Amino acid sequence: MKHPDDENELFSRLEAEMSADSGGEVVDLNKARSARTESPDPTTRPDADASADSDADRSGAASADATAPVMVDQPAPTVTGPGYLGRLAGAHRRAVVPEWLRSLAELRTATAWVARHYAHAAGYHALRAPVYAARLALQAPTGAARFVGGTMRWVADREGEPVRLAAVRREDAAEYLKLSRQRDGRVRLRTLVMVLAMFVGLGAALAMYVLAPGWLQAVSVSAVVMALGFTGQQADAPVIHRAVELPKAVKLTSDIVLRALGALGIPAINQAQAKGRDGFEFTAPITRDGPGWRAEGNLPYGVTVTDVIERRDRLASGLRRPLGCVWPEAVPDEHTGHLVLWVGDQDMSRAKQPKWPLLKSGSVDLFKPVAYGTDQRGRWVEATLMYIAGVIGAIPRMGKTFLLRLLLLIAALDPRAELHTYDMKGTGDLDPVGDAVSHRHAAGDDDEFIEYCLNDFRALREELRRRTKVIRSLPRDVCPESKVTSALADKRSLGLHPIVIGVDECQVLFEHPEHAKEFEEIATDLVKRGPATGIVLLLATQRPDAKALPTGISANASARWCLKVMGQLENDMVLGTSAYKRGVRATMFAWGDKGIHYFVGEGSDARIVRAIYVDGRDADAIGARARRLREEAGTLSGHALGEAPEPVTSAYDLLRDILAVVPADEPKVWSETVVARLAELREEVYDGWDPEGLAAALKPHGVSTIQVGRRVKGKVVNRRGIDRSHIVAAIAECDGKRDAG
Repeated sequence: MKHPDDENELFSRLEAEMSADSGGEVVDLNKARSARTESPDPTTRPDADASADSDADRSGAASADATAPVMVDQPAPTVTGPGYLGRLAGAHRRAVVPEWLRSLAELRTATAWVARHYAHAAGYHALRAPVYAARLALQAPTGAARFVGGTMRWVADREGEPVRLAAVRREDAAEYLKLSRQRDGRVRLRTLVMVLAMFVGLGAALAMYVLAPGWLQAVSVSAVVMALGFTGQQADAPVIHRAVELPKAVKLTSDIVLRALGALGIPAINQAQAKGRDGFEFTAPITRDGPGWRAEGNLPYGVTVTDVIERRDRLASGLRRPLGCVWPEAVPDEHTGHLVLWVGDQDMSRAKQPKWPLLKSGSVDLFKPVAYGTDQRGRWVEATLMYIAGVIGAIPRMGKTFLLRLLLLIAALDPRAELHTYDMKGTGDLDPVGDAVSHRHAAGDDDEFIEYCLNDFRALREELRRRTKVIRSLPRDVCPESKVTSALADKRSLGLHPIVIGVDECQVLFEHPEHAKEFEEIATDLVKRGPATGIVLLLATQRPDAKALPTGISANASARWCLKVMGQLENDMVLGTSAYKRGVRATMFAWGDKGIHYFVGEGSDARIVRAIYVDGRDADAIGARARRLREEAGTLSGHALGEAPEPVTSAYDLLRDILAVVPADEPKVWSETVVARLAELREEVYDGWDPEGLAAALKPHGVSTIQVGRRVKGKVVNRRGIDRSHIVAAIAECDGKRDAG
């Protein structure tokens, strides 16, 4: 059996042996902590001598002691943070005027909503006024009986009867006598009041009957009957019904927000709430923001807004609101843990949108922003279709084609714009635009339509080159920024009018077994150089992957519209690399969110937008209006006039032309040398090409540029260039495929 002290002896012996072996000492941790707290000097040991010698040697011997504890937190300064003026300079000032009052368009929209609401209510009740009067007249006898009965109960002091009966049950004679005397006094006073009221009322009625005109008598009798009828109505059968059923949304409070965040299953939030803390720091009061509530604050350390967005469905459950009402957002200028939570009164997909200004009238200047949808708060969102190339991506049946058609309808309302529309799905969704105004239009993926589209793309490439020459030839004061402007587009002699190309299901072109490379080459060139020359390319696909959207196109498109997609890869292909990690996730949209998408463009961060819905009938009407504008301006052309295009064959073979200008004794050549020689060979084709354009044109052929070193004035200079053997191999591969076919 072990003695209780044996264990203590064992530990004492072990401590002595360890001290002897290491030359160390046993330190009392409590004393060491106290000494470290009291001494601001990071080199002071708990057992150090505070003499003058110690102070003198502190900078030398003490600093050389590797075992001395190092303090990582500096002593707190007497003044923390910026001064008063500094805090004022960095303060965040909330807007004095609400957002909806700072926009004339939003003010007009809000005023129209209020006016329509009360106009509807007035008309609704005015039409039913005779019915209301009849109901009140039928209920008047019941109301009269209730009035007489209530008056008699008041005179008899029936409301005090339960108290008197309670005194009787307690056999409290003194209390009962007191209550009885009080009741007798009340009855006498109330009887007197009732008698006086009867005499005054009857006298007033008799005087009105004798002296008042007939219309006043009728009004008085009607008012009495209506009042008695209102008194006689049943609680569950009101006479007047509501003309408008307003949506009932619970006011957002801090308790509701904290409850919802606690339901997300995020450990840091749950741990904070388990310890009695909120788990969320509100940085501003919860306020109304448009048709909804806005809450703003900081999440716990290590929790990001992306973590909340990933759990949006749980957040909606915690708030007890439909999914389409709950929109957590990040703030671009704040840290990643700063959350803005907007909770709408109605589901965004079901909320009534304001009337689109261009639905019935109006025209467009493509060089200016045009409203095409609304955000969660019902405010207009604008897009400028010039100087961009755009990509629209979504899974089927989410509104991708309707969004493309909407943008093309906007372009059609600028009578200067020349439209090229291609519906590769072949269902005719773009026909309201194509048949009415398009210069070139085709629907379907048959060989004849593919050939038609290819010829048009070749012609557009030649038009792009012509425009670059025209822009380069213009004086600097006429074209100061070397790009097409609205003023230049008005000059018909220059031929710099806007050209808008819209392709639905563009993967049909870029995955074509024979012409895919040429389509990719031309489209890449249009995306890179087209915006400055007034050419806009809009591509829509339900397969946003590397094959359907070649990298050269997706990486250079400045405008992105992404409706619901299924995964991170598709999300980032449309919205840009790392968009998913930044919390811009079109995967969170529900199946019912038709037309709702992320919009990246206009120089701002991604915004959630619900596009205006334009059905087939309205699209036909807008297309007809756009055609009339063109007829008046004299700009209707091509397919809209029934004209067939002339076939345009490929004017050059790039690979063979390179072999023609790069002899076999030059295995590697700089790209700038190659484009200069190509321009001499075919000036009408290659004039204006640069090394970047050459690299883009070679990429569809599977040829990449390389680093080529040349000795210039005794120094080696490295620049991008080509390897002639790669060109030869690419030609051999193309010839082999052609022979196999």
